[in-house]
Amino acid sequence: MKRSYFKYILALLLFGSNGIMASFISMNSYEIVLLRTLLGSLLLLAIFLLSKGKFTFYKSKKHFLYLAVSGVAMGTSWMLLYEAYARIGVSISSLLYYCGPVIVMVLSPLLFKEKLNVFKVSGFISVLCGVFLVNGNALSGDGDTFGILCGVLSAVMYAFMVIFNKKATSITGLENSMLQLIISFLTVAVFVGIKQGVIMDIPTESILPLLILGFINTGIGCYFYFSSIGNL
Repeated sequence: MKRSYFKYILALLLFGSNGIMASFISMNSYEIVLLRTLLGSLLLLAIFLLSKGKFTFYKSKKHFLYLAVSGVAMGTSWMLLYEAYARIGVSISSLLYYCGPVIVMVLSPLLFKEKLNVFKVSGFISVLCGVFLVNGNALSGDGDTFGILCGVLSAVMYAFMVIFNKKATSITGLENSMLQLIISFLTVAVFVGIKQGVIMDIPTESILPLLILGFINTGIGCYFYFSSIGNL
């Protein structure tokens, strides 16, 4: 359990720097997410093949379907999040995005038969109050309402991602993270291809932050996150 906590916290630290890293990349939000998921997928696939991992996902079509839904939700969530980054900034977007785990917590008694206690409920109420206080100006028309909406929807998709990933109990470890990220990349690729085509210009000064965001924050971060969340 301690090892899972360590990996989970390390993953959140990596994910928490995503917005900062993205601010150094001179590309639109969808292109950033596309390249991020591509690089992360390639890294995890390479590690999986080099470690002589064996595919097991085909043994349970039901659990693979859960994982596929989770991957689509992750890709959608990240596109919404990076759009929110561009519109309302990193700090507020991150606050909204990390309401996702709270949504999972509230639904866990129904979906996973987990018990709610006073601390969890008080935490949930605190988060809602915080979100309202920080983003209340949007209700009066002073903020970017669409940016706020993107942040809220990214949290909802985050919750879908976690819930369906937890249901794919027979697909674990590196295989889980790798397949999830590959499906996420395919989701974003289809959207970007329809919206603007896949040909894009990558500025020279954006290459290094893209590599860090893709390989470290996404590839390694997703492995730490999804290999720990099942135990937690």
